[in-house]
Amino acid sequence: MPTTRRQFLSLAGGITAAGTIPIVTLRPLQATPAMLNTAIRNVVGEAQLRTGRVKLDIPPLVENGNTVPMTVSVASAMTADDHVKSIHVFNEKNPQPNIANFHLGPSSGRPQVSTRIRLADTQKVVAIARLSDDTFWQVAAEIVVTLAACTEEMN
Repeated sequence: MPTTRRQFLSLAGGITAAGTIPIVTLRPLQATPAMLNTAIRNVVGEAQLRTGRVKLDIPPLVENGNTVPMTVSVASAMTADDHVKSIHVFNEKNPQPNIANFHLGPSSGRPQVSTRIRLADTQKVVAIARLSDDTFWQVAAEIVVTLAACTEEMN
């Protein structure tokens, strides 16, 4: 049976409209404490996490979670025998628990990194440093956010 012009245009319009429908993938809007622990263990493995040597400079109270200044520094001589290999930053409630990974070496200068991060809600931020002797040092801070960021709600 031959197709009429009207049937053809209706079919073509339907295919075009179907191609413009957004594909939505579902994932949790917030990380959970279990996801935070898993992300940390993916970096440190079974190594012991020690407290100290790492300083996290982040405001304890932020009005807007869209841009939160943060500096992580580590007490290290930054020599060939004693230097920071990497600094990792994690959070408790953002959609992705691993915020950032920085890789350093003995010629990196100061063992310090600064950036701005987004925080979805009031939550814990954890900074972990891996030293050249393969020890891991950590610090954690609780940040109160009055206006959240990182929300992925669809209206």
